[in-house]
Amino acid sequence: MNGENRNPLAQSAALPVDVVLHPSWWHENEGLCFDQDFFFNAKKRVECEQRMERALYERWGEFGLGSDREKRIPWVGAVHLAAGFLISEMLGCEVRYHEGSAPQVLCAHRETLQIDIAEAFVSAAFKKLSGLCEDLKAEFGYVRGDVNWAGVLNVAMDIRGEQIFVDMFEKKEEVNELFSNLSRLLESFVSGIERETGSSSISVNRTVRHLAKPVFLHSECSHTMISTQHYETYLLETDRAWSERHRPYGIHYCGEDAHRHICAFTQIPHLDFLDVGWGGNIKQLRANLPTTFLNIRLSPVELIHNTCEQIRETIRDLVADSANPSLTGVCCINIDHQVEDRKITTILETVRELRDQLQKCN
Repeated sequence: MNGENRNPLAQSAALPVDVVLHPSWWHENEGLCFDQDFFFNAKKRVECEQRMERALYERWGEFGLGSDREKRIPWVGAVHLAAGFLISEMLGCEVRYHEGSAPQVLCAHRETLQIDIAEAFVSAAFKKLSGLCEDLKAEFGYVRGDVNWAGVLNVAMDIRGEQIFVDMFEKKEEVNELFSNLSRLLESFVSGIERETGSSSISVNRTVRHLAKPVFLHSECSHTMISTQHYETYLLETDRAWSERHRPYGIHYCGEDAHRHICAFTQIPHLDFLDVGWGGNIKQLRANLPTTFLNIRLSPVELIHNTCEQIRETIRDLVADSANPSLTGVCCINIDHQVEDRKITTILETVRELRDQLQKCN
């Protein structure tokens, strides 16, 4: 492994590891209910996060999970879930809440590509968040954490539906205007949260909490659905501009083909962090992004079927492909209730073993 390349804005201990359990896991194992109160009732917000910390400590405390189990922390957003819905709700999408799953955004299927940024910040959805923050600050005097803010194309799909892909061919100027306005909305939202709490993206991927400085992490889950040309035509400029203004800057790409956009990624002035979805070519990405922190995402679906030994081999191979433990992390997101605890333990044990090997070599 080559540890020569460094990035001072993406520093962490070698090979940080984290897991995020699916709401079904929490509902089945801990009886948690993911209704509106979970997200917006101040008392429940604090109680549920502490309860989740305690559950993690009971199972995997030896690996450092659940370290905040004795603390009542005023988390403004869910830090143990992957749940990006609020921005879409602020823009008029209906959101349905479920006991054992993340909030479901229903596409608005808007007839136009126009949005009103000012209106979003006086919406009922934003007022719910503001009320939560005020209630937390009234009791604690401060708030912590952040709110999953999704991403430009993710939100565009929620408000326009599949028609946005047709629009890219037929309404180039209007699409550019929509994406520009969404970029402004997201940047304003995230910057406001960060001024209050000091972080912006723990709720997007918990791995960023292991880095020395808060990462501005843009979710590009839907980029697996577009061509490299459309990314470069419509969306690359946002990444380029944000990477200049918000460092460390990162992209959350949970699709299986992050390597397909390598040419665009190399045009981003400061890509400090890249979430690499299961199936992404780690070797190819590392060769082209030598100073980017590559966060390797394991497949929660494969986890159900793989043996513990297969999990170990996969982690070892992917970490070797990344070739720089100083700029590599491992995570698995949305592990559901079908996955046995021992397999999650295997993830954490394997990374600990790799760290121990590195220490012996140094």
